[in-house]
Amino acid sequence: MNKQSSPTRIAAPLSCEDDPHVLILMAVRNGADHLAEQLHSIATQFHGNWSIRASDDGSVDGSFDILMGFAEQGHPLTAVRGPCKGGAENFLSLVRAVPEGEQDGFLAFCDQDDVWMPQRLSHGINALERVPADRPALFCSGTLITDNDLGNPRPSRPRPKPPGFRNALVQNIASGNTILLNPAATRLVCQASHEVRELVVHDWWLYQIVSGAGGETIHDDTPLIYYRQHAENQIGANDTPRAQLKRIMMLLNGLFRDWNEINIAALEASRHRLSPENRQVLDDFIQLRQGALPTRISRFLKLGLYRQSLPGTLALWLSVLLHRL
Repeated sequence: MNKQSSPTRIAAPLSCEDDPHVLILMAVRNGADHLAEQLHSIATQFHGNWSIRASDDGSVDGSFDILMGFAEQGHPLTAVRGPCKGGAENFLSLVRAVPEGEQDGFLAFCDQDDVWMPQRLSHGINALERVPADRPALFCSGTLITDNDLGNPRPSRPRPKPPGFRNALVQNIASGNTILLNPAATRLVCQASHEVRELVVHDWWLYQIVSGAGGETIHDDTPLIYYRQHAENQIGANDTPRAQLKRIMMLLNGLFRDWNEINIAALEASRHRLSPENRQVLDDFIQLRQGALPTRISRFLKLGLYRQSLPGTLALWLSVLLHRL
């Protein structure tokens, strides 16, 4: 695909007072190079009823001034100082601080260096409004992965298998920069955020707690953001053989096992929020990670854990065989 300098700009229509409000949580750290462009893409959303709560995690490049300048232009943005304990804790602090009066609305998550397509919010809201209002639901989507200048866009890999808790335990398919929660899921994660002590990454936890509570996860392969890749990406895209090999090596070298320890502790802290079926799945997963090889294989076959791709599934099997799960 040919290199392009920037995505097409489309002016957003005026917001309708009847549109549901979306609170956008943005974690920021030294994002001055691309922050203004991201904020502009939010300001030009087709869905106009939104506000931003941004947490700046000790930036020294003027990021906080950019946030304040955006607010001074009349946009609904509140900026706070972050805990300076890493990206996951910064996002978690934002969730914990959602005002009680805004926990009955939609909740979106936003990185500092992407560009949202104008339909990012409206597309997700339309999908979530098909879910019964009392059921927690998480929407996430595909992306167009780009270079640092938003050139050479390529679509992220599709997710062929249905989302669910048995997938969420061993794989994160919910890219945080595309996540949107319905009001029931917003209430769930705001309450659970006060119970969890540590996270690997916030988006994996969101996928696990929503699906574990019996909620619905909607993954739409349609790209809704330009996902900028550069040296400072905390994790980055997983769409090349080299990137997939790196993820598989993480799974086999013991890091995946360490991550599972953190994820299990977070889920156990909110155990009462899981559905009865998924409480049993969690218990079986804990038991699977223990015991001799024949026992691990038997439990793995019965539990039905899965990843989205064949290489990922093979690596999952290896992690069971090598006791790296």
